[in-house]
Amino acid sequence: MVSDEYTGDVQVGAGPDVRELPHLRITKVAVDQKMSNNCYLLTCRTTGKQVLIDAAAEPETLLPLIGDAGLTAVVTTHQHWDHHRALEAVVAATDAQVVSGEPDAAAITEQTGVPVTRTVGDGDTVVVGECTLEVIAVAGHTPGSIALVYRDPEGHPHLFTGDSLFPGGVGNTFGDAAAFAQLVDQVETKLFGTLPDETWFYPGHGNDSTLGAERASIPQWRERGW
Repeated sequence: MVSDEYTGDVQVGAGPDVRELPHLRITKVAVDQKMSNNCYLLTCRTTGKQVLIDAAAEPETLLPLIGDAGLTAVVTTHQHWDHHRALEAVVAATDAQVVSGEPDAAAITEQTGVPVTRTVGDGDTVVVGECTLEVIAVAGHTPGSIALVYRDPEGHPHLFTGDSLFPGGVGNTFGDAAAFAQLVDQVETKLFGTLPDETWFYPGHGNDSTLGAERASIPQWRERGW
């Protein structure tokens, strides 16, 4: 069962929110007052193995959360600067594998100085102890943006979307009509088209939502063009 106390409403400086699933713990924390990025620490409750999604900023916040258990991997959802500012410090402290979508890997390394040690695409998996995340490539916000889905064997799926999907719309494509069309098409077909309404999703900024709460709005997103 999902912990009833979790809301996903986190504020910078106010500490994390924790969701306890039967096999996986999800710890959400917001970092950096200006950008308010979400970082997600995933912990296998059986083995204690951990993976961090987006070492966005504030290693002084992230490293105490990670603790002595360390990390097996840091997954960077996409190449934008605000999602990997703490990558160098976190990897130096944990010796974690660095994972990203293949088309964004070179840019992440160029911006951070940290080699991407594993590139992933559609159908690849990232293991968190005895739990498995499935990679879904969702291009448009950046060429190599990825989402990750954990299919809870005792509940609904949990989807980590980076900046590709938020409550109220898809990610910013900066006025590029072709990129917007690519992003909204891939979000509709690869996320909404393959996952059920009860899927809870966790974006790179702000509050969470479910696919069911957003599904009916997709035609409106297409019409407005952002």
